[in-house]
Amino acid sequence: MPIVGSRGLTPRSYGFGGAGKPQSPTINSISVASPTSVTINYTLGANRGAPISTIGITSSPSISLSFTNTDLDGSVSVTGSFAANTEYTFTMTSTNAVGTSDASSASSSVTPAPTISVTYLVIAGGGGGGGNSFNTGGAGGGGYRNSTSGEQSGAQSSAESPLTLSLGTNYAVTVGAGGTGAGRGVGYNVGSSGSNSIFSSITSTGGGYGGGQYTAPVGGGSGGGGAANGGGAAGTGGQGRNGGSGQGNAGGGGGGASTVGGNGTGTGPYYGGAGGTGLSSSITGTAVTRGGGGSGGGTNGSFSPGAGGGGQGGNSQSEATVSGVVNTGGGGGGNNNSGGGNGGAGIVILRYPNTRTITLGAGLTGSTSNVSSDKVTTITAGAGNVSWS
Repeated sequence: MPIVGSRGLTPRSYGFGGAGKPQSPTINSISVASPTSVTINYTLGANRGAPISTIGITSSPSISLSFTNTDLDGSVSVTGSFAANTEYTFTMTSTNAVGTSDASSASSSVTPAPTISVTYLVIAGGGGGGGNSFNTGGAGGGGYRNSTSGEQSGAQSSAESPLTLSLGTNYAVTVGAGGTGAGRGVGYNVGSSGSNSIFSSITSTGGGYGGGQYTAPVGGGSGGGGAANGGGAAGTGGQGRNGGSGQGNAGGGGGGASTVGGNGTGTGPYYGGAGGTGLSSSITGTAVTRGGGGSGGGTNGSFSPGAGGGGQGGNSQSEATVSGVVNTGGGGGGNNNSGGGNGGAGIVILRYPNTRTITLGAGLTGSTSNVSSDKVTTITAGAGNVSWS
């Protein structure tokens, strides 16, 4: 019988079940989400019969990128250590069980904002001391927040983290005023709390005022001292300590950034409690203690004010100087023969690389100095904005 010849046909190759690698994605838009991240909105290409499992992203200039490669819903957040003042473009690929697509066309360029790391010390205004009764409390020091490495924040807590901020962006600053001490006259037994100090997202709470014969103290960054056998007021966690208790004819001391205020003596002679001590910081290159509490008033005198700007308490025989020290956030002292002491104004101190320049907005009073490889800006009064370039 005749032999049927072979035509030499080669079988067709279909890959994975006849599927192929996906088509290239399309980048629709890209935007800066933060100084270290961008958002890419995209459309996947056809999967050609095998589901797409992952995406890939590269940048030009090339840097290491972090993203979730299974974000297949058309939007992905991409983070990286972007260089200052540098434009970046991005390309994408997609992968299925057969292979990886060709790269997309490059995105439009974006310039993530360059950043600056700022170390801060933010202290609020101290509270005003009580007055005109036999057992007035000293005022609490202003709230104390510190991000200087190796130091402590208020209430002996760990230092906070420096802030990472964008260049060319305004950030609010307020230096809190000290509270007013109790006025001299019948019925004026308590003063007022200190005002908050603010830097960007950091707020330190004003110190609480000291108690009077008929009025309880109030809490704050550090709490005011009690009177009339009353307890001291509470400080704020991570910012300061509680005030001490009043005993007999002696008021409690205001709390400080480091320690609680002392109690008044319960039996004669009656001495107002010591103010709580503040905390030391070398953010300026020199160690300075701030955030002390005012001591309480007593008929026979007062123990010492808190180290760090607290005011001395008064007594029936004399009218001591009882105001907290300006720009320490020290609490005012209590005085049972006269008006209470005013709280000391707070302060905002910022430390950053000396390659950058700060701009202080209208309304702020401050100065800048060089410390090692950094600059330190000390803001002593006002409210306004700061920015860096």
